[in-house]
Amino acid sequence: MSSRIAKKSVPELPSIEALRARMDEINLKILRLVSLRANLATEIGRLKHSDGGQVYQPVRERAIIEKMIAENQGPLSDEQVKRIYVEIISACRALEHEPRVAFLGPEHTYSHEAARMRFGASVEFAPQPSFAAVFQEIENGRADFGVVPVENSTEGSVGLTLDLLIDTPLVIIGEILAPVRHSILSRDGDPSAVKKIVSHQQSLAQCRVYLTTNYPHCETEAVASNALAAQLARDDSSLAAIASAAAGEAYGLKSIAANVQDLATNTTRFIVMGPRPVERSGKDKTTILFAVADRVGTLNQALGLFARNAINISKIESRPLRARPWEYLFFVDLMGHREDPKLARALKSLAAKALFLKVLGSYPVGRSAAA
Repeated sequence: MSSRIAKKSVPELPSIEALRARMDEINLKILRLVSLRANLATEIGRLKHSDGGQVYQPVRERAIIEKMIAENQGPLSDEQVKRIYVEIISACRALEHEPRVAFLGPEHTYSHEAARMRFGASVEFAPQPSFAAVFQEIENGRADFGVVPVENSTEGSVGLTLDLLIDTPLVIIGEILAPVRHSILSRDGDPSAVKKIVSHQQSLAQCRVYLTTNYPHCETEAVASNALAAQLARDDSSLAAIASAAAGEAYGLKSIAANVQDLATNTTRFIVMGPRPVERSGKDKTTILFAVADRVGTLNQALGLFARNAINISKIESRPLRARPWEYLFFVDLMGHREDPKLARALKSLAAKALFLKVLGSYPVGRSAAA
């Protein structure tokens, strides 16, 4: 007796056309949902306007993004999810009011990229020629917010920003932790044609070992910004610029090498300046500035107030008092919001002991792009 072996049926794979048709359906659903969200944002904007509320709500926006990241199950990375929602929030916010954001220009600098990371693309970006001009734009009402660098993980604090914080009536309302990824760029992409490498002085310092090892024959020159360096390299084939890949794309340059910073973890911390303080988020940082009498033990006593109230100090930096040689102001980052009971109590005690105390702002702790 002969027996026949039944062939197993192989499930038929969907065609590209069928998958694209399904994707088109999903795209329409996404559009309808985003439009519904935009309508709700517009209605919220009307209510904010009638109540005199602020359009930009960093605490609320952070909470939305953190919730989406917590719910993310892939395949998109957390950073990709964050970027998508930054742009959705930015576009919806612009229906209420398109903020004007000042930053140290020109465009395609790391300050510009940090501003886009925080506010998205649906804002009016206002490049400024100096740090002081960024502060002035906000103080004079010509900009809603400003973004300035305050420290780099390799090169330390930005003294110009710290000096401007002393006298400004503005407050810190946020921080941005932006990874720094330097590229060497030139017009032709030919390393043998490069005679000089130009960039901002901080970028040159952050690539010092790489340049010494790979370009010992090349002269280096510091210029006002990495974007200006890219412009110069565009116009002269003997120059190479150290700048971001985005700057290279904007100015039509070719990449010779990527990620040339000496430390892979190179990160710049930017602060967001605004005219009014922000509420508690539950995970905040407070930056203060104070001075104490030049006597033995006074600084230790001042800092001890935070230890007694279980307040963590994440950073302390001194700056010379301009009118009094060899005396100092102290910039301190504290974990917590100024309205938290323990921190409020410590600040009240410090105000009674210090010669001078200024709370520069309480704001949500920045989330690293690598986190």
